[in-house]
Amino acid sequence: MNSNCRSSRPQRHRIRQRSRAIHSYDFFNVLTAPDLLDVMDEQLPAHRERLFPPTTTLSLFMAQTLNTDASCQATIDRHVVERIANDLSPCSTATGAYCRARQRLPLRVVRSLLRHTGRLLVDEEATPWRWQGRAVKLVDGTTISMADTPDNQWRCPQSRTQQPGLGFPVARVVALLSLGTGAVLDTALGPQAGKEGSEHALFHTLLPHITEGDILLGDRYYCSYAMIAMLRARGAD
Repeated sequence: MNSNCRSSRPQRHRIRQRSRAIHSYDFFNVLTAPDLLDVMDEQLPAHRERLFPPTTTLSLFMAQTLNTDASCQATIDRHVVERIANDLSPCSTATGAYCRARQRLPLRVVRSLLRHTGRLLVDEEATPWRWQGRAVKLVDGTTISMADTPDNQWRCPQSRTQQPGLGFPVARVVALLSLGTGAVLDTALGPQAGKEGSEHALFHTLLPHITEGDILLGDRYYCSYAMIAMLRARGAD
């Protein structure tokens, strides 16, 4: 009896993990809902309806990033189970087709969806989440390591402190977020060094999202006379 209990513990653990898994079909249903379907249709390139069309691939990719096991193999394994559960024919558990489809995803699709969903959430923001009735927006930046490809090395070179061939390309990201909803309104990406790579320079490209009456909240890195003057010119504080 005790032996059976011990042997069933790993199985119960796997069941609990699966029940907490993020399912790609949930994302697929959102992406194909009326609020986002037109945005997807406008941005998607011409494509054939393969096993991994862009909408399915993006749904899988989002679920992959949020699941505890974020490997491509685990993602495809979950996809096969979801297909069977939805009365679709099972597909191969090989990851090659999915990885190639993921590489074909246009960045403009992801950015358009990011901006569109950010606007939807801000428009629905409840008044109590505003400060004195005013929208508060947050700005901050960070750096990210990218795949070591010639194109990435050319666009976002690695740190000068590292020897050639021993480091990864590094990009700088600046994000503008809504305090009331937590939504990312837009991002700016650039090299981590150089004239166009500072957080100030990247933030300049996000200024159109700052509107009259907004309050911008950032750390003291952004507290320059030029930045304050630009914000005041837009009617923001």
